[in-house]
Amino acid sequence: MNRKRIIIGISGASGVIYGIELLRFLKETKDVETHLILSANARKNIELETSCAASDVEKFADTVHPNDDLADALASGSFITDGMVIAPCSIKTLSGIANSYEQNLMIRSAGVTLKEGRKLILLVRESPLHIGHLRLMTRASQIGAVILPPIPAFYHKPKTIDDLIHQTIGKVLDRLGIEHDLFKRWE
Repeated sequence: MNRKRIIIGISGASGVIYGIELLRFLKETKDVETHLILSANARKNIELETSCAASDVEKFADTVHPNDDLADALASGSFITDGMVIAPCSIKTLSGIANSYEQNLMIRSAGVTLKEGRKLILLVRESPLHIGHLRLMTRASQIGAVILPPIPAFYHKPKTIDDLIHQTIGKVLDRLGIEHDLFKRWE
């Protein structure tokens, strides 16, 4: 059986727990190989928002790639992946993707994912949104990205914050075609 190969980007927006929980789940999934890119601000937010250090998060990934290395394998379409998720996706990162301003490996990898026709899922994390944010999301969607903001659902009657996080992560996994039982589906 072939393993899926997924790139996980964690940008500097609030909500790094989404990327961490996605990595944690995929670590337990033996048929998925993960490639992690952390921005400098993601490293800061991991320590501000969680009880983890960035080095703890890196242990969940199969391979960690430096965000400042544009010569990395992830910068080439010949490095075959099944898709990429940026969780959370800051407006700065969204802007880079929407405008093809590939200044770092995370944005370059997203651009490669799009140009190769692979799945790019962006958990855009900002509120409230102004018209500029909405235009960036529209532009990213028009070039092939899936905009999946981490907006909680309540039909599954969540009891904990983890329940809310897992519902969003489950929606990401659905888009990637990865089976899970992270939340109770609508019946």
